[in-house]
Amino acid sequence: MSVTNYIAEPCPRSEIANFVETHHYSKNMNGLHISYCFKLMDGNTMIGAMVYGSLGMVGVAEKYTTNPSKLLELKRLVCIDETPKNTESYFIGWTLRWLQRNTDLEMIISYADKTFGHEGVVYKATNFEYKGETSAGRVIMWNGRRYHDKTLRNKHNGKLKPIAIELKNALESGEATYVDTLTKNIYVYRFKKRKQKIHQWFG
Repeated sequence: MSVTNYIAEPCPRSEIANFVETHHYSKNMNGLHISYCFKLMDGNTMIGAMVYGSLGMVGVAEKYTTNPSKLLELKRLVCIDETPKNTESYFIGWTLRWLQRNTDLEMIISYADKTFGHEGVVYKATNFEYKGETSAGRVIMWNGRRYHDKTLRNKHNGKLKPIAIELKNALESGEATYVDTLTKNIYVYRFKKRKQKIHQWFG
C-alpha cells in the first residue's frame, strides 16, 4: 500500500493520547505544552500520531530565532511498526505543510534521542537542518514510563499538579529512579515565507 493512501488530519489531544502512551517509547504525554495534534489513519484504524507544542526549557528558543513565539517543538512522533519505512517522513511532511498554510510559525525544532537508537534519519529526509547535540541528561523512570525532571515542578494555579506530587513521592519511596540518558541530535525546520495565511484552530 502506498503511504499516500493514508489520511493525516489535525485532531484533539483526546483522540491520540492513548495511542501515544501505548506506542511511543516515552509511554506518556504528561507535562507537554501542546499546541497541535495530528493523527494518521489507515481507513478507520489509527496508525500514527504526532504532537507539536511549545518548548519546555526556558531560553532554548532564543538560541534559534528572534521570534520565540513562532517556534514549536515536534514533541511526539510515532507510527506502528507495520507501516512502510517512509510513513513517518510522509506524515511529518504533511503536518509541516498544514502548519505552513494554517499558522504563522517560522520554525520547528525536534530532537532525536540516541538513548533509543534514534539518529534523526527521518528529519534529514524531510529537510530539517542538523544543529548539533544536546548535553547528556537524565530522566525519571516510574512504572515503565519516562518523565522529565521538570515534571516535578509542574503547577496549575500556583499549586503542584497531582502528577508532580505523585512522582515526588515515588522518588522518595524508591519506586521511581533517575536514569542517565545519552545526548540527543538537534534538528530545525525553517518554513518558507508565506504568500497567504488561513488560520484555523483545533483544540
